Amino acid sequence: MNTIVGTYECKVDAKGRVMLPAPLKKQLTTSLQDGFVLKRSVFQSCLELYPMEEWNLMMAKINKLNRFVKKNNDFIRRFTAGVKIVEIDSLGRLLVPKDLVGFANIAKDVVFSSAVNIVEIWDKDLYEQSINGEDIDFADLAEEVMGNLNDDDNGIS
Repeated sequence: MNTIVGTYECKVDAKGRVMLPAPLKKQLTTSLQDGFVLKRSVFQSCLELYPMEEWNLMMAKINKLNRFVKKNNDFIRRFTAGVKIVEIDSLGRLLVPKDLVGFANIAKDVVFSSAVNIVEIWDKDLYEQSINGEDIDFADLAEEVMGNLNDDDNGIS
């Protein structure tokens, strides 16, 4: 698993093409030849860009679900709804399909935001609302999610 780092702002053109920022493209160099999967986020109005290697790991997990359990089948259908295989062209552009542009409400300014091993693609205004949202107390969230982890001897976490 590769860890992707950074948040980058850029513009989308009228055809839905977005120029991948150079620092992000450099981090994804090993994935460029294999391609990517672009999908709707489960929890947010944004898109998720999976390097093919990461997508295959996710599909291996999902493939273990019993398809004869209705909830599993419903989950698989919704998780993979709108999934597209995409590539970065020779100019370093990513074409975001129109249906996914609509799902994420992408207008003209977008944010690429690292999410550990994938990249989230947001409309800039929605991204700002998401990270500045008053509906979540980040300190409480951090404590709840990370507070009980202490895997290292240094006591940090």
